[in-house]
Amino acid sequence: MDQMITALIMIIVGAAIGGVTNSLAIKMLFRPYNAIYFLGKRVPFTPGLIPKRRDELATQLGKMVVEHLLTAEGIKRKFLQVQFQDQLISWGETQVKKVTNSEKTAEQILESFNVNEPSQKADVLLKTFLQGKYEELVHENKSKPLQELLPKNLLDEAYVAIPKIGQFIIDKGISYFESNEGKQKLKKMIEDFLATRGMLGNMIGMFLGNESLVDKVQPEVLKFLKNKETHVLITTLIGREWSQIQDMTLDELDQKWGIFEKGSTIVNTVVETLNVQDLLSKPISAYLKPNEDKIIQEWLPKMVTLSIQYLTSHLEEMLKKLKLEEVVREQVETFAVDRLEDIILSISRREFKMITYLGALLGGMIGGLQAIIVMFIQ
Repeated sequence: MDQMITALIMIIVGAAIGGVTNSLAIKMLFRPYNAIYFLGKRVPFTPGLIPKRRDELATQLGKMVVEHLLTAEGIKRKFLQVQFQDQLISWGETQVKKVTNSEKTAEQILESFNVNEPSQKADVLLKTFLQGKYEELVHENKSKPLQELLPKNLLDEAYVAIPKIGQFIIDKGISYFESNEGKQKLKKMIEDFLATRGMLGNMIGMFLGNESLVDKVQPEVLKFLKNKETHVLITTLIGREWSQIQDMTLDELDQKWGIFEKGSTIVNTVVETLNVQDLLSKPISAYLKPNEDKIIQEWLPKMVTLSIQYLTSHLEEMLKKLKLEEVVREQVETFAVDRLEDIILSISRREFKMITYLGALLGGMIGGLQAIIVMFIQ
């Protein structure tokens, strides 16, 4: 009976020693968090293993993340998965519909980004940009002839249009002089002409009369305009003038017609015609809603495809620039040890308990073995 009690005590003591030893070993992974000193000497096994090796752990974790977890090849495989691309398109479709159905104006959106008076600023920026481009264009090309600046196809089209322009001028002239207004204008011109000819003009007026004279001149003017030679003459004159204009530089054209100032005026007129304030004050849905189907069905898949192609082709370079290894290392180095302990224990608490129980079991078995040996010895 005494031997059984002795054996039981040895088993219990062995189990307690094994369990407590393993539990202590687990706690010594994390604790104490800081080194303990006694009489100026650091107490062995302080701080705990993980706090003591935190810098090394941080470095190794950084390498593990970069070399084995977040690798360029693994991320590329994820990007190239059809399911992932479909998810991106589905998410993009939701975002597009939110935007295309939004009643917010462009002005309100800009103001939400702390852009005050966006309409006025956009108007000024647009004027400044266009005026700057116009002045830059003039400065770079003011010594060049017009024919060097205009595209060849535009020059060819201008030559083809010259006969049409000549015919247009003649048709308008015929229409004008056939009208009452044109006849009255012709009569006034005759009167002014005769008035400058003194007595001779008065004599012609007395003999023929202004009404009779305009009736004789009007048919001749119309006959002149309807003559084929007149069309040839006007076409030739326009063609000659156009050839001279092509040979003129922008400086010469400016001296003759002041085109530089007119160009600046045109720039301002274009900006005013655009009416930026009106454009920005409309809901963005007014511009995007009519194209919603096209954006979702055509543009969005292309954008996703192009984005993935760009990311996969530049992924290694981007990961190098991100320096994930350093990011992980810095995060781990600044991570509180007690917080790290809580995270690890929350994941492995059951396993750690099993290790403690295993230690108690092994300790108990060793205590039982020792009891058997003692009994045989006695």
